[in-house]
Amino acid sequence: MNSIDHFWELILGTIVGLVPLINPLAAAPTFLAITEGDTPARRNQQLFMACVYMVAILVGFLVGGSFIMSFFGLSMPGLRIAGGLLVASIGSSMLFAAPTDPAEEHAAAKTKRDIAFSPLAMPLLAGPGAIAVTLGFTSLASGPTDYLAIIIGILVVALMIYVTLRLSEKIVLVIGRNGMNALTKIMGFILLCIGIQFVVNGVLGIATDPAVLHRIRDAVAS
Repeated sequence: MNSIDHFWELILGTIVGLVPLINPLAAAPTFLAITEGDTPARRNQQLFMACVYMVAILVGFLVGGSFIMSFFGLSMPGLRIAGGLLVASIGSSMLFAAPTDPAEEHAAAKTKRDIAFSPLAMPLLAGPGAIAVTLGFTSLASGPTDYLAIIIGILVVALMIYVTLRLSEKIVLVIGRNGMNALTKIMGFILLCIGIQFVVNGVLGIATDPAVLHRIRDAVAS
């Protein structure tokens, strides 16, 4: 029963960790700005491919996370702290940022012929923060079932993004620019909390790891 609970906790945790970070509601105006002039069919095709690319990027980092960590000699507590600082920084910038005009912000992106991979998939959907959170979840995965749960969570997030951005025109009309800015600040606060919790978990991991404590004592003694 505990394994089943852990499976669903990983799915829910992945969704809760990624949705505020990607913030598809706040990304709706940006999506409309960089696809301005496209036909509905072209816009939906670009959105679908962007979601496919996003899933491929995040799953790739999830599966290859252990190799990346071992290759660069990274520890899991260190990864948690670094990822937490990055996520907290993004959340803080969202919380305190001044309102921006997405049409001006992405004027250069509008000139690109294919925007599915860049800037839609990366960095709008699968940016450094989302990658850091995905890598952080590798610390909670101890077997294939856990990785499957995280991948399912990523797929659910991709589906939520696809549905939300397909309805982006209606969402922007209903919520309005002020509502979007308020939503961005709320999501930023949630991200800030998630990032700080990542840092706390990383510090606790260092404090309770005998091997790390032994290395610290040796360094102090020398």
